[in-house]
Amino acid sequence: FGGLVGLGGGTVMIPLMVGILRLSQHKAHGTSLVAVFFTGLMGALTYGLQGSLSLKAALFLAATAILTARLGARYAHSLAEKDLKRAFGFFLLFVSLLLLLKPYLAPVGLVRGEVWEDLTLLLAGGLTGFLSGMMGVGGGTIMVPAMVLVLGMDQHTAQGTSLLAMVPASLVGAYTHHRLGNVDTLLAPGLVPGVLLGTFLGGEAAHFLPEATLRLVFAMVLLWTSWRYLRSPAGESK
Repeated sequence: FGGLVGLGGGTVMIPLMVGILRLSQHKAHGTSLVAVFFTGLMGALTYGLQGSLSLKAALFLAATAILTARLGARYAHSLAEKDLKRAFGFFLLFVSLLLLLKPYLAPVGLVRGEVWEDLTLLLAGGLTGFLSGMMGVGGGTIMVPAMVLVLGMDQHTAQGTSLLAMVPASLVGAYTHHRLGNVDTLLAPGLVPGVLLGTFLGGEAAHFLPEATLRLVFAMVLLWTSWRYLRSPAGESK
């Protein structure tokens, strides 16, 4: 599904791991970040071969994302299970709204000047790194709109750049979660080849399916999942 609509796989993996495999919310977030690392690596390589990559922008984004990903992972670990579930529900709600707004994202370039552009990248990287470490997802949800709207970067280059920036950030987040005991080491190796193959197949299928319909359907699925997370009884742990 990430390949079909251009979203990171964490938004799909985490609810499945919690709902079907019965992992705790904390363990699902940490295990998901392991797969995000490999997805970012493969995705960045693919975009790089097409020339849709800004190395300088990726470097600035990663510089602060690496620092805050560790903080996000530790913050997630400090939350009670029900609070982390609720936070993830709000995150899914935010992602679904951004997904619906995607076709209206056009390069604007609200910021002018190299210094301001660099500061914007550092700020976006810091926010993304924290959310990635906390939520167990990739950072394209925040980075891509920021680069397109604020910096005036084209969509493909923004997506490739965000994937590259998330490689070191997701590695730091995954390592921190692992040290905190929030990575299922038996499950993670099975997720990686599945995610890589699924992303490739989803990307190929996207060329033959109506993109607007896909986005709408997937946004509805995310909204429904978000609603389920937010309406969970306060004392529920699973």
